[in-house]
Amino acid sequence: MTPLSASARVARGALLLLVMLLAACGGSRKEAPLPAGSKVLALGDSLTAPHGVKPGEDWPTLLGQKTGWVVINAGISGDTSAGALARLPALLDEHQPQLVLVSLGGNDMLRKIPQAQTVANLGRMLDLAKSSGAGAVLLATPKPSIAGAVFNNLSPADFYAEVAKEKKVPLIEDALPEVLSDTSLKGDQLHPNAAGHALLADKIHTALKKIGFAG
Repeated sequence: MTPLSASARVARGALLLLVMLLAACGGSRKEAPLPAGSKVLALGDSLTAPHGVKPGEDWPTLLGQKTGWVVINAGISGDTSAGALARLPALLDEHQPQLVLVSLGGNDMLRKIPQAQTVANLGRMLDLAKSSGAGAVLLATPKPSIAGAVFNNLSPADFYAEVAKEKKVPLIEDALPEVLSDTSLKGDQLHPNAAGHALLADKIHTALKKIGFAG
């Protein structure tokens, strides 16, 4: 066999690198879109529940109107990741959703629950959703910050990206922090008003289109 020339070896190495890069990008493939009528479970706390707004003004309801999905609002004010984890199996059995949107952790941070516990609970929720046959998406909650509160510039807690990467699920990182950084979109210091929920629905819908779940 004729030995490869130096230029041929370089070309072969470049080709192998390209193949590796393409393989690594495979995890960013789009999900299959969910048709109208699909059941979607929005699992969360008071940022998901219609806290401080009228029924029908909450972002899960508005997301359902945009997509044609049946979006079940499973947000409970004051809930923690542990509380949501405890009630998730029954919700999955009852509704059998095709997609679960997990938005928990804010109350854990406010109550100074150990981060490792929150991370474990979020991971377990995502595992349960996927093991039921549903897709799963994680939504990041802003981390409590004096500077963020003063300057209205909230940012997502770092651990959400870690959980999403470990569990191989899409992350909607900026929707909640961006809305909650705008005082005109909040009914109090912590919660979105009707306009805030409307913008959240828009941002989450846009993110889900990029992910592929929404057409």
